[in-house]
Amino acid sequence: MASEISPKAEVSPKAQIGNNCKIFPFVYIEDDVVIGDNCIIFPFVSILNGTRMGAGNKVHQGAVIAALPQDFQFRGEKSLCVIGDNNVIRENVVINRATHTGGQTVIGNGNFLMEGSHVSHDTVIGDNCVLGYGTKIAGDCVVGNGVIFSSSVIANANTRVGEGSMIQAGCTFSKDVPPYIVAGGKPVEYHGPNTTMMTAYGIDEKVQKHITNAYRLVFNGQNSVFDAVLQINDQVPDSPEIRNIVNFINDTRQGIIGKK
Repeated sequence: MASEISPKAEVSPKAQIGNNCKIFPFVYIEDDVVIGDNCIIFPFVSILNGTRMGAGNKVHQGAVIAALPQDFQFRGEKSLCVIGDNNVIRENVVINRATHTGGQTVIGNGNFLMEGSHVSHDTVIGDNCVLGYGTKIAGDCVVGNGVIFSSSVIANANTRVGEGSMIQAGCTFSKDVPPYIVAGGKPVEYHGPNTTMMTAYGIDEKVQKHITNAYRLVFNGQNSVFDAVLQINDQVPDSPEIRNIVNFINDTRQGIIGKK
């Protein structure tokens, strides 16, 4: 089915628009843009050069996709903002494209970006995440699948959040948040395992107990994080989730958040 494009929208003839899309009045779409099938673009949205958008997305009023990166190293290079399928991007969301040639800012599938949230250059967000009202994610961050940011969270540059974790409202963090936990407070600290998300993920109850034990070693033991990882390898039964925790901690460059 052909797409419905309002005559009051400014859509470049060079842009590639998929089938069965609805583009409302006062939308602005530049040349180097690809939009997949079944997308809805509401009024006053700007979709700029470098956008590669999949199917089934809804972009609400005032959002800006592939805005120029807010990075002093940016010199006008061509880069991308890649958005997957079935995302909901609410009012006044800003997503920057990457800084350098060949770089990508990536939003996966099935994410919900609430009003006023901002994803900066070269950040990668997985699938099925929620960015609460006014959440700001700085450049070069990595966010795993199923992460929930409550309202007004600020993730500083180069931080990572492991899959299945939740960041409580109003937090600002500069260190990595490991998988499957709840993080909150000022400064941000470990507030226990995220049993709600683990259950929703279908993680077995026995494995959840193993995850809890692993984090007891990390956050409540008397040893260093390095030694805690060795203890996890020795004492906690192996599973993909435990491997995920160990690999996440071993790969940290910023360090991980502290304990409550």
